[in-house]
Amino acid sequence: MEYIPRLVEQKLDNLLENKEILILLGARQVGKTTMLEHVLKSDDTTLLNCIRTTDKTRLLAASKLSTEEAMRMLGNPKILIIDEAQTFPDIGRIAQGWYDSHISTKIILLGSSSLDLLDRTAEPLTGRNQKQFLTPLLFTETLQTQDWYSPDLTNDFLSSNFPEQLEALLMERMVYGSYPKVVLTSNKEDYLANLTSDYLLRDVLHAGLVKYPSKARLLLELLAHQTGSEVSLNSLSNESGISRETIDKYLDLLERSYVVFRLHAYSTNQRKEITKGVKVFFWDTGVRNALLENFSSSPLRTDIGELYENWVIAEVAKRNLIEGSHKKLYFWRKTEGSEVDLVIRGTDLFEAYELKWSKKGSTKGSRSFMNTYNIPVETINRSRVLDLI
Repeated sequence: MEYIPRLVEQKLDNLLENKEILILLGARQVGKTTMLEHVLKSDDTTLLNCIRTTDKTRLLAASKLSTEEAMRMLGNPKILIIDEAQTFPDIGRIAQGWYDSHISTKIILLGSSSLDLLDRTAEPLTGRNQKQFLTPLLFTETLQTQDWYSPDLTNDFLSSNFPEQLEALLMERMVYGSYPKVVLTSNKEDYLANLTSDYLLRDVLHAGLVKYPSKARLLLELLAHQTGSEVSLNSLSNESGISRETIDKYLDLLERSYVVFRLHAYSTNQRKEITKGVKVFFWDTGVRNALLENFSSSPLRTDIGELYENWVIAEVAKRNLIEGSHKKLYFWRKTEGSEVDLVIRGTDLFEAYELKWSKKGSTKGSRSFMNTYNIPVETINRSRVLDLI
């Protein structure tokens, strides 16, 4: 199958040069193993997948030996990759012991959730690891697959000379999302149906943290319907019949397994601004549409505004995560209703955006935010989307 180069590859050389243990995290199916196999194809590498019984047995046997014997048993590789590491008990302690013995082998742990890998596994590795995240493909990565695209072309040139092609690609990514396999396969809807039924909840189910998978899926469906709106745990509880406490726990688990992420309200004036509001967005809009069973590519679909908002915010969030950025993302709303879709804050950064599928002019929310913070609000519609992402 065709391989799509990833932005993370630009960071891998530095990550692989030092001796710290590399923890590569991201949702299932985003291409962590594929990327490493592609980048390291000419290196002396041993890959153990803890889902495979033989690999798990081999790793368990090695963990009971001295470090020197363990490395010899594993082939003394230059690079040792342990996939699905979060499923192997005490992998953090084992990797710590090998690392502290000053082995020459570079250890890479791959995990499809932060449920165990960051909570328990990473604890013994404090000061001994570097973390890197991989997300579904960025839009700029999928652009590389187009025969009309060249990296030498500027965003303005692309927007001016290929508007129809860009809009068609944008709509396809909004509808089907950006998992590598969904970009490359012709059976996109079947793949996404399989992904949402078999993969999304696998980690939380494996850990025994969700007793009723049907309830977790119902919660995801409700969240898919509420994209772009503030989420009320009480309302979700009333609609689903799930207790508020359980919903809060499930939301946390879904966020830590990279299915959804939360956007909090930005505020400096507690009397006039919403301070505790939360919106929930999907890391991948194809997953959202699969949950809704709506793969319409019509720009007239009733949720086109919400879908576009989720997609753009997820693109910004994905790049932040990949680059290890310290920028924080928020939405903003005053108690009287004026709202701005996206606020980005960094050490020396303060930006605000309205995300509108077609609208070009300023809104009441834009003017209110400008009056409050003296920061201009840019409107990013589909013809200007490359300017933000």
